Order: sequence, then structure tokens, then C-alpha cells
Amino acid sequence: MYTMKNRGFDSRKGFIISKHVAEEIDHFDRVFDIFKELLTHTSGDIDEAFDWLNSLDAEYKIFSDEYSLEDFEEDLKKRGYIKEEIDFEEGNKGKGKGKNVLTAKLESALREYALDQIFGKLKKSGLGNHATTKMGIGDERDGENRAFQFGDDLTRVDMTQSLKNAQINNGISDLRLTENDLVVEETKHKAQMSTVLMIDISHSMILYGEDRITPAKKVAMALVELIKRKYPKDSIDIIVFGNEAWPIKIKDLPYLKVGPYHTNTVAGLELAMDILRRKRNTNKQIFMITDGKPSCIQLPSGEFYKNSNGLDEMIVSKCLNKAAQARKLKIPITTFMIAQDPYLRKFVEIFTAQNRGKAFLTGLSGLGQMIFEDYEKNRIKKI
Repeated sequence: MYTMKNRGFDSRKGFIISKHVAEEIDHFDRVFDIFKELLTHTSGDIDEAFDWLNSLDAEYKIFSDEYSLEDFEEDLKKRGYIKEEIDFEEGNKGKGKGKNVLTAKLESALREYALDQIFGKLKKSGLGNHATTKMGIGDERDGENRAFQFGDDLTRVDMTQSLKNAQINNGISDLRLTENDLVVEETKHKAQMSTVLMIDISHSMILYGEDRITPAKKVAMALVELIKRKYPKDSIDIIVFGNEAWPIKIKDLPYLKVGPYHTNTVAGLELAMDILRRKRNTNKQIFMITDGKPSCIQLPSGEFYKNSNGLDEMIVSKCLNKAAQARKLKIPITTFMIAQDPYLRKFVEIFTAQNRGKAFLTGLSGLGQMIFEDYEKNRIKKI
């Protein structure tokens, strides 16, 4: 294969043609990317991922005489990506069977892999916050001065400029520093964002043979990694919702599975708002990834009321009340629909109008990019 490189146009030489030499990829790195993809699909089940590697090897010759599956497994252990845990069973007289499990290092690698897949390579520089154009108390100096006002933090007084003002106003022979001489350095307020990502884990997320939960997991892992790298002062909480809703830890994302659940959107919204009420910063938002209309609520008695047929008036009413409540709390809700069910689209339309939030109808492949674009746009607010 030959490539054409422009090394600066020269009327005598023109373009230089050179042979393209592909970068040599390490055996481990080549298999590791495939392995990370398989782990995401198998919800962190290493044995199942190894089985898939065996199957792929039989068809596509992933391994060779130089580098086998056993070599790869050994490298994973040496590099600290997996470790063996012993499960002691009753009656085995202290002998246990070892099982490979993911380490925190591999969980972090999966988040990084998801980010690179969905959002592309991020530069390691550029760690920052959400600077706004609103002036206020902050820790980012603006380079501009203004007259001192009652209540200003004295640590922000520009003493050099203030003394210079005193000399001009009073003369060197009678140097006096008064309040009228004082100036302070202006700063820009840095807005922090608190985000709750709601992930639907109802049975429909794998219904009809279509895997919708894996892209949702990738988005969650990538969003966490993006925030950790670029916006370290922001917070993100992940909750899942089926018949009920509960929070999950970041480290648990690779293991996320769907269940035999209906879709209790109300429970998810209640939990999301409870989490955001405890956040001190002003900027808050909810992202909701779902592929189905709400079909379940929990009654005061504790029983679940379920209805999968059409749009149930009582369930929809409860959802709309939560949307209005979030609007009063100034919490916008962005809904990402990963299905084209007409009932879902109708529900999201009225739900979004009630919250004055946003909604996107997206295919599985475009889900991540759309969420990231929305996060980048939403993170800055004037307050």
C-alpha cells in the first residue's frame, strides 16, 4: 500500500510518494481491545469472554503458536487486570476453586475504552471547569480590575494597583491608602454541574434479539470517564430503573444486566431528584436512556401496578407530575429514546413539554455522541 504525503508543496518535487508501513501492534494489545469489547457484552463475565475469544479464534485465528489464550490470560494477571479469587465451599477442607475477576484497573480500562470508542481520543491537557461569562466570586482570575465594593473579599485586593492609586490621588509626601484607592481583581464564576444518568434495565432492553443495554452501558462508562478527565469538579451519579430504581456505583457499570422488569420511570425520577436535592451547586440535570414507555408504578400499599398496553392514564399522570416537579427545581431532563415505539414517542413528547427539557430519538450507534454533545452544551449556565 502506498500513501501520498504533502511535505510542503515544492514546484520541483511536488508531492512525495512513500510506502506506508503499518504500525506493529503488540500481541497483547491486539487481543486486549477485543477482550474489552467482549467483557462489556458479557457484563464482566471473564469466563464467558474467554469462551467467545476461543470461538473467534477458531474462525478468525486471533491467537498463534507464538501467543495463545493461556499466554493472554497470564499477561492479564501480570499486568494487574484480572486476579484469581478463591471461593471456599463447605466440605472441601480448606481447598477452594479459583475464579478470575476484574480488578479496579480493568474496570477503569473499560471506561477509557468506551470513551475512546464513542467520543474519540481526548487530549490529556485541557482539564477544566465550566467557566461562565458571569462575573462573581471564583478562583479563576480574569485579568481585569474594578473599584472595591463593600463586601468584597480582601484577599482579592490588588495591592500594587491600589498603592499606585494612592500615590496618584494623595501624592508621595502624604501617602494615605483609602477605600477609594482600592481595586480588586475580577474573577469569573466557575459553574459546576451535577448529573444523574438514568438507565432503563427493563426486559425490553434485550427484547427481540436487539441488545440495547450494551450501548447504554458504554455511554455511562464513557460519560463517567469524560467527567473525571475534563470536569473533575462535576459529579455524576448512575441509577438504574426497572420495577424499582436504585443507585449503582461506577465500578459496577461493566456488570450491569437487564432483568425481568417493567419500566417504572416514576421511581427513577424520584430517586434522581432526591440525589440532586443533596447537591449544593446550582447546575443540575438528568439524562434518561430508555427504550419503552412507563408501564409500572408502586402504589402506597407497596404493591406494583403494571400495564404494558398503550399509555396508562394513571402511570402517565404520575410521570408528568415528576416532570413538573423537576422543572420547579430547575432540573432539566434530557430523554434519549433508543426505540421508535409510537407510544414511547407520544409519551416523551408530552413529558418533555411538561419539563421543558429536551428529547432525542436516536439509533444505538448515535447514542453516545448525542449524549456527549448535550453534556457539553448543558454544562454551562448563567446563575
